[in-house]
Amino acid sequence: MPQISRRTAELGTENAFVVLAEVNELVRRGKDVISFCIGQPDFATPVNVQDAAVKAIRAGRHGYTPSAGIDELRAAAARYMGTMRGLDIRPEHVVVGAGAKPFIGYAILATTDYGAGDEVIYPNPGFPIYESQIRACGAMPVPLHLREARDFAFDPAELEARLSPRTKLLILNSPHNPTGGMLSRRDLEDIVAILRRHPDVWVYADEIYSRLCYAGEFASIASAPGMYERTIVSDGTSKTWAMTGWRIGFTANAALAPIFTRWITNTESCASQISQWAAVAAIEGPQADAEAMRASFLERRDLIVRLLNEVPGVSCRTPGGAFYAWPNVTEACRMIGAADSEEFRKRLLAEAGVAVLADIHFGARVPDEGQHIRFSYAASKQAIEAGVARIADFVRRNTRAAA
Repeated sequence: MPQISRRTAELGTENAFVVLAEVNELVRRGKDVISFCIGQPDFATPVNVQDAAVKAIRAGRHGYTPSAGIDELRAAAARYMGTMRGLDIRPEHVVVGAGAKPFIGYAILATTDYGAGDEVIYPNPGFPIYESQIRACGAMPVPLHLREARDFAFDPAELEARLSPRTKLLILNSPHNPTGGMLSRRDLEDIVAILRRHPDVWVYADEIYSRLCYAGEFASIASAPGMYERTIVSDGTSKTWAMTGWRIGFTANAALAPIFTRWITNTESCASQISQWAAVAAIEGPQADAEAMRASFLERRDLIVRLLNEVPGVSCRTPGGAFYAWPNVTEACRMIGAADSEEFRKRLLAEAGVAVLADIHFGARVPDEGQHIRFSYAASKQAIEAGVARIADFVRRNTRAAA
């Protein structure tokens, strides 16, 4: 049988979907599982957005569009992203894709050369597709560690130490997956001061959770003087309007927009026209549903953090945004005799019927930072209360057994 390429064999994945498949199989077999593993709003897409999609279908708007997206959505996204960031973003600088995720790869492909030793700095722990795409595109991944003591921001001195003449791209994600951490304006000022000494480094600003901020206002590095020109601003509809399956993301950068358009032509051709018209309605229509979702996530955040901090051996910082909690379970692992967070996760699923992700699903474990697991609190309050209660019982029961 012919062999597959080494690049394909080594291609990473997003373990949230791997664990979700495992959970679905357990549920199919009759196991009662409460899942916190997938980062997806549990709300319905707003009705006005659904109606816009149906209207598009009835109007025959279901063929190809220009690769960069329909003019109406590019203009709406330009106004939306520009207003949030205090920038004058022009529609021709915006490119629409089938979700925000493809632009991670396009940004790496546009700024690095395969096998040339070009480096990309990315947050660790972080969205696993960053490292996967860096490797697949033939660049060198350089992890930038996020620290619990900094509420999961990084030390600017560590960023400066990792920058070199080989650095082509810096990936920033705020609010952050998996920790829920946010980069403050002061953090961004420190980062900008460092980057001014490295003018040849591009920045990929993954801001898909920009509307889900709870600890202060959202801030973008693109808003700093002179930074928009070298920043790829990435946002989309998935998280704000519960449109994950509609697959609409958009980026803005004047120099790279034509290049991203060419990549889309070479890969997906264009995003779904139906979804694009739905996205126009999401951006330009009433925002009451989006604000209600945000308010619900904030209530759930406060609930899950309070409950997790009552579990023996667990400590959880309050995340500033997104819909993730990243509790430290180092002591809980010790108490029940689990070697690490991955064993803790597996036992939690098998014995307590609670599905979470372990820190190693988001990159190599950060040295001296202990053991962590990730919760997506895009789940009902009832599920949060029942799930955390199961965890507390699991820890207490297994601590007695270990003793």
